[in-house]
Amino acid sequence: MKRSGNADLPLHYGYVPAWLAERMAKLGLAIVENIIADYGKNDLLRRLSDPFWFQSLGAVMGMDWHSSGITTSVLGALKRAVNPHSKELGIYICGGKGRHSTNTPAELLRVAEATGLNGHQLVRCSKLSAKVDNTAVQDGFQLYTHNFIVSSTGQWCVIQQGMSNLSSTARRYHWHSEGLTSFVADPHASIYGHNTGLILNMADSKADTSRQGIMQIAAGNPDKILKDIKQLVMPAHHDVQAKDVDLKRLGTVLWLAHEKQPADFEELLLLQGLGPRTLQSLALVSEVIHGSPSRFKDPARFSFAHGGKDGHPFPVPTKVYDETIGVLQNAVHRSKLGNGEKSDAIKRLSKIAERAENNFIPNTNFDQVIENERNDSWKYGGRTVFGRAKPPGKIQLKLF
Repeated sequence: MKRSGNADLPLHYGYVPAWLAERMAKLGLAIVENIIADYGKNDLLRRLSDPFWFQSLGAVMGMDWHSSGITTSVLGALKRAVNPHSKELGIYICGGKGRHSTNTPAELLRVAEATGLNGHQLVRCSKLSAKVDNTAVQDGFQLYTHNFIVSSTGQWCVIQQGMSNLSSTARRYHWHSEGLTSFVADPHASIYGHNTGLILNMADSKADTSRQGIMQIAAGNPDKILKDIKQLVMPAHHDVQAKDVDLKRLGTVLWLAHEKQPADFEELLLLQGLGPRTLQSLALVSEVIHGSPSRFKDPARFSFAHGGKDGHPFPVPTKVYDETIGVLQNAVHRSKLGNGEKSDAIKRLSKIAERAENNFIPNTNFDQVIENERNDSWKYGGRTVFGRAKPPGKIQLKLF
């Protein structure tokens, strides 16, 4: 089932430690700034309305690659980091989890006052999107988070999530104002979640007759589940497995970072001096910024940039994380001064990896790659919610 998209995720309880939350905010801001500089603020909204891209963004930021916690943690980090720069960037993030979601109307009215947008219309869109997913579509999920992201041009997207205690899963719903003509006739860009069978969907265009008579009778199931636009269903297992990843794409990034040096590519000379591990992370972050929509079908792959806070696929390499943030921030700063060479080099990094896929044949060393990352984690300041990574007590394994 989908709006601009939807996603089904296993419920995952826990917290984001301060050391990761701070880095998520900095990396999130740097990614947003790069996207807006190269593609514009409305393209950022389009990406956020894609459940696959959003999940990939969360993974590259060090969140657990498959869990429901990505939604609230990523949006919370973006709201803290982006909103102080909203006037400059033209992006405003409203709402949040629980009681923060109820503040959305007031926040939108303040945005309207600052931008001249129609605040009452924005509030109406916010309320209707929540009503559709919580009431008109009765799929067993109760909303508990609602974020409304609007640009200074008046375009917007909604990301909201519901919980089902019965199935112990969460469902994330994505909306996008572009092309939206009705809130009650196939409005969703995507919904992300497990198929739980037939549902009552009064937002289906086929339910027009039922909607007209709903004041007299509220009964009857539609004959067809809401048509999918983009649907992401994450598995229950916490560890990253080979089947979760496009091995050809991941293998190309590892090969580029660890087997080839930037000096071997004239196009990447501006990135010379970066260690191979940072280059690996930067290549995946570059893809999040510059990759086409078809590149995000396997969000788990992006967890190989900065690991995960629970240690899957490996601890978060804080030193690498910080260096990646520094490179992106420096690229944004130089671009503002009229020197976009470093930003162009970051963009070319993802394109070089993509071109290399044509002749790349992956091996079967996936588990060995993860073990090597875990063994080396202490070198890169590896951390999880359980503590800091320590040197292994055995011989290191070769990556390839």
